[in-house]
Parts: sequence; structure tokens; C-alpha cells
Amino acid sequence: MRRRRPERREIAPDPIYGDLQVAKFINYLMERGKKGVAEKIFYDAMESIQAKTKTEGIKIFQQAIKNASPLLEVKSRRIGGATYQVPIEVPKNRQFYLASLWLINAAKGRKGRPMADRLALELIAAANNEGGAIKKKDDTHRMAEANKAFAHFR
Repeated sequence: MRRRRPERREIAPDPIYGDLQVAKFINYLMERGKKGVAEKIFYDAMESIQAKTKTEGIKIFQQAIKNASPLLEVKSRRIGGATYQVPIEVPKNRQFYLASLWLINAAKGRKGRPMADRLALELIAAANNEGGAIKKKDDTHRMAEANKAFAHFR
């Protein structure tokens, strides 16, 4: 018998923008429990975006998340000894999680700059529908499109 699911933790909105998505993103950015460092990186990135694009950093951030969020992904299903990549729709909270993860990883992949600058550049790129995170989203969509024949195994 399965036990009950643990209740979802409520997280506090971030101190500057009062936005839950920003708080969540900062938590994803955080390494080894160093939240102060993660906050500094994020807010420095926002200032850097403001300086580069002359628009509010938070607007660019939201646009980047929206553009990097996947609508479909593939999930492995084992049916009769064969494993199929079955395309499924991505729930809202997972869309945000994947977009955040891809943006952070793409920023980490850029070398030779402080993390705040790399994150700023990646967010600007994603807001303009380019960059590593968007490429990852397109690859995911392409995989789902290629395996559309197995959609009936959902």
C-alpha cells in the first residue's frame, strides 16, 4: 500500500519583486544552501539586463521563462518488451521547472564571465527566442514531434 504524498511546502515570495517565480528560480540557482549568493547572482543579473536592454529585468526574465517553457516532452513507456518514447503534455509547474533548469544550465555553459553576467546574457537571449535554453526546448519539441506515432500509448 502506498503512503500519502507529503504536503507541498509553501515558499515565501522574493524580497525585492515579491514574486513567487523569482523566489523559486533563486532556489533552483542556489548551490550548497547558499541562498545569499544565489540572490546576489540573480539581482546582479537583473541590474545587468536593465543596463543592457533599457527595460525592466523582471519583464525580460518572465519573457525568457515563457519562451523557454516546453509544451511537450517524451517519456519512456515500456510496452510488451519494447520501450517507446511517448510524447506527453508538460504540466504548468514542470514547464517552469524545465525552463529554469535549462536557462541556468545554459548560463553555466557559457565560460569566462561572472555567473551574473552569463545569466543576464542567457535570459536576454531566451527573451529574444535564441540561446542554449531555447535550443534545448526546440530539441525536446522535435523529439516529441518525431515520436507522435506513439501518442496512443499515453
